[in-house]
Amino acid sequence: PAEPTLVLRLKFLNDTERLARVRPGDTVGALKRTYFPGQEQQVRLIYQGQLLRDDTQSLAGLHLGHLSVLHCHLSPPSVAPTAPGSPGPRSPAPAALGVGSLALPLFVLLLALLWYLQLQHRHVFTATATTCLAGLTLLVTFVAFAMYRR
Repeated sequence: PAEPTLVLRLKFLNDTERLARVRPGDTVGALKRTYFPGQEQQVRLIYQGQLLRDDTQSLAGLHLGHLSVLHCHLSPPSVAPTAPGSPGPRSPAPAALGVGSLALPLFVLLLALLWYLQLQHRHVFTATATTCLAGLTLLVTFVAFAMYRR
């Protein structure tokens, strides 16, 4: 007689689900090959909090029931290491300088110029202007540390 089939729910991290029809005699490796062809090395299956590491283990040995949930994690493909002396993968092209990457240095340069003018020509700057300049300097300093701290 034909072996009965089970329907398993493959649940992914983004809460999507996929149904898998399997036989209890199938192995974990066969399930990966059938439902994740070419990605067998990247897929991790978790059942009841346990990572299913042994690809030769049968599904019957896991005591899976109809509509049991297997959590699936697909990791990105890893880059194969290159042999010494062989040309490695090309490094990505340098990113073009955009206005965003130049904004903070331009603000710092502008603030430095304003402080120079304030020190050389104090009679032009009122107390309010100097206070605003100090506040703006503090703001730009906090932004700079926040950006480059990452």
